[in-house]
Amino acid sequence: MVKQERAARTRESLVRAAAEVFAREGFALASLTSISKRAGVSNGALHFHFESKQALARGVEDEAVAAVRAIAASARAGSPDPLQRLIDATHALMQRLDQDVVVRAGFELGSGPPRREGAVDLRGRWQSWVEEVLEDAEREGVLAQGVSAADACVTVVAATVGFEQLGADDRTWTSAKTLVQFWDLLLPRLASADVLSALEPGGTAAAASRRG
Repeated sequence: MVKQERAARTRESLVRAAAEVFAREGFALASLTSISKRAGVSNGALHFHFESKQALARGVEDEAVAAVRAIAASARAGSPDPLQRLIDATHALMQRLDQDVVVRAGFELGSGPPRREGAVDLRGRWQSWVEEVLEDAEREGVLAQGVSAADACVTVVAATVGFEQLGADDRTWTSAKTLVQFWDLLLPRLASADVLSALEPGGTAAAASRRG
């Protein structure tokens, strides 16, 4: 059991170190030596857990995918209203991007030329989830008149992916304040009058904390 726990900690350290190096240098320029040094382990220990830089990148992506899935599941469990679920998920995602280098690197690794063979398109997965939630909103009749799920998806995905990319250099773009400004501007056009007043642009967690 002690060996298993030590191995798990080493693997976690390697994934985080890889994410930090990939985020700083990019996949092509990152070296296994720099990753092992950053993790504080030998090259032999690195190769015991990951046979190649490609395998390390996939380890980073897998953890980032798991984080996005957890964000979506938490949002779905947290609110019955699809638009509020979407708002809550965007806040949770931007917070993770701001605080977790593994999630940031996971998004970057799957995009941009040249595309790495076998890369996970995390932005594409985020788009699919946004589409699903907005289709729920359309079926439930909570979108504003004349607004389709497809049109709304273009706006939300373009904005949130833009925040993610801009936030790599300026964390203001992934801040709660920026998201509140975005939702304050979009919601009157996106949501039907019946649900608009009940939506929390800052997310339900922040609203609950204020009521606290």
